[in-house]
This record gives sequence, C-alpha cells and structure tokens, in this order.
Amino acid sequence: MKDTNKNEEFESLENDLNIENVTNDQINDVNENEDSANLADDLEKKFEDLNDSYLRLHAEFDNYRRRTMKEKADLLKTGNEKAIIGVLSIVDDFERALPNIPEDAKEGVELIYSKFQNFLAQNGVKEIDSLGELFDTDKHEAITTIPAQSEDQKDKIIDCIQKGYTLNDKVIRFPKVIVAK
Repeated sequence: MKDTNKNEEFESLENDLNIENVTNDQINDVNENEDSANLADDLEKKFEDLNDSYLRLHAEFDNYRRRTMKEKADLLKTGNEKAIIGVLSIVDDFERALPNIPEDAKEGVELIYSKFQNFLAQNGVKEIDSLGELFDTDKHEAITTIPAQSEDQKDKIIDCIQKGYTLNDKVIRFPKVIVAK
C-alpha cells in the first residue's frame, strides 16, 4: 500500500507539474504572441516609413529630371542669344545706311539686309512693334518724353529710336522709345 500511495502521490505531483508546465507554456505562448504582434507592428511601421521615403525620393527624381529637361530645352532655344544680339547691331547699321546709299549699290546692300532679316526670322527672332502702343515699362525703355499734342496720344509711344527684338518670346533687346505725356 505504501507503494500505491507513493505512486498516487507521484502521479499527483506529476499532474501538478504538467499543469504548471502547461500554464508556463501558455504564458510563454501569450508572451510570444504579444512579442510577435509588437514585432509585426514595428515591421509594418518601418515598411510604411521606407515606402514613404521611396515615394518621396522617386517624386524628387522625377521633378529633377523634368527641370533639367526644361533647362536643356531653354538652353537650346536661347543658346545663340549672344550671337543674335551681336548681329542686331549690324542690322541696325544696315537700317541706318539704307536711306543714304547711292542707287547703284543699294540693290546689293538690300539683298544682304534681307538675308540678315531671313536669318533672324529662321532663328526665332521677332521685331517688337511698339509705335502707337501704350507705354509699358515691362516691354519698353523710354529715352525721353515730350508733351502730347492730343489727349488720345497721352502715354503712347510716338517714336522708336531703336527697335526691340524677342528670341523665342524672350525679350533680348527692349525698344528705345519716345513717349508722349
């Protein structure tokens, strides 16, 4: 009987230990579940942060690419601006010389002048028409003002001393004008 009691006691202790082990295992499982849930939350937050960083970097690169393409296009459009500005002074000299050239040489000079005009037009240069328009400080350079002969001439351009030009819609030389006040 002693043996049976001992066996029963042993089994009882063994059951208690199993219950404690099961309880400890369950506690460990709960802790592991909490840790894995926290880990999953941390990983999800890190993923969102990295994804956001990636999207921002991608958008920044797209903006950079567009900006550089626009700058290159603008450079191609106005890259010859300095050369064109140099040619404009020659065109001005032709315009001043044409009325004073003898008739026998006038035809050749007019031919050269028209070639200059065609060259400028092919390269996107346009003359700014300003005679009779209202004076605008953003578009014209006033050399002097004179009294207006009538009320409708007031603040209008009555004479153009030097022509203005645009290169692909960018003003490269403002017209120098006389304004009626």
